[in-house]
Amino acid sequence: MSAGPTTAAQPSAVELRAGGMRRLLFGAPWIPLTVLALVLIAAAGGDTLSPQDPSGLDLSAAFHPPFWQTGGSTEHLLGTDNLGRDVLSRIIAGARVSVIVSFYAIILSGTLGTLLGIVAGYFGGWVDATIVRIAEIKMSIPSLALALILSVSLDPGLTTVVIVIVFTYWTWYARILRSEVLSLKERDYVAFAKVAGCGAPTIFLRHLLPNIFNTLLVLATLQIGQVIIFEASLSFLGLGIQSPDVSWGLMLADARQYITYAWWGITMPGIAILLTCLSANLVGDWLRDLLDPQRRQL
Repeated sequence: MSAGPTTAAQPSAVELRAGGMRRLLFGAPWIPLTVLALVLIAAAGGDTLSPQDPSGLDLSAAFHPPFWQTGGSTEHLLGTDNLGRDVLSRIIAGARVSVIVSFYAIILSGTLGTLLGIVAGYFGGWVDATIVRIAEIKMSIPSLALALILSVSLDPGLTTVVIVIVFTYWTWYARILRSEVLSLKERDYVAFAKVAGCGAPTIFLRHLLPNIFNTLLVLATLQIGQVIIFEASLSFLGLGIQSPDVSWGLMLADARQYITYAWWGITMPGIAILLTCLSANLVGDWLRDLLDPQRRQL
């Protein structure tokens, strides 16, 4: 008598977790993560990591090319600008401004947008209509034009850049999170919380916010590149970071008139902006696929 078919052994919970961890590590965008880590290290290290003084003037060393070109030296690896300032040191110093602006702008705009999105989606009615109309009015105005108006009205500087970005980008969070709250508030656990006597703040913090946190994290990651480009645009136009502070956008503005014979002055900070923004977007896409069960690749 032949033996019946054997049942395949089911993987244990430990094996499933190990397999998920292997997929996570294998699919992680390690190069973009490394680039972002280097930017954070540069921002934290600041003057300690800079080979030269970012604001140090040396007219005798003006327009030195990068070290691999004729006339370059290892003292200025990426060359110098029109005032003899070391380009690499200024890129490292500019990373701090980009990180600070991104951190505060994303935290503040994310908090404001999340709060308004939850309130609009949960209460509905005239509250929802009012917030949605305000967001639509704001979105009908070009972001750069609105930023120029606010920047002219305020004193240029780091604080002004953060205020302008918060005022510009809060609608991005509010619209997306509002749509999620409209769905979540119909779930049974929200209805049970209401029956149990939980107030709106409790429902917001315990039931709605944890369920939209993954979306909020992805939105914040994807916004890093937009914030950096926006800050660079304002600084390039003279309405953002001002000298003697250093930012990548300000470096582009200072070097634009010398691009024909000192290409490195505008190319190097441009590459820094490109790599940082591209890396942030790739990490954001990876987080979206990782945290969304419907998009997760098995």
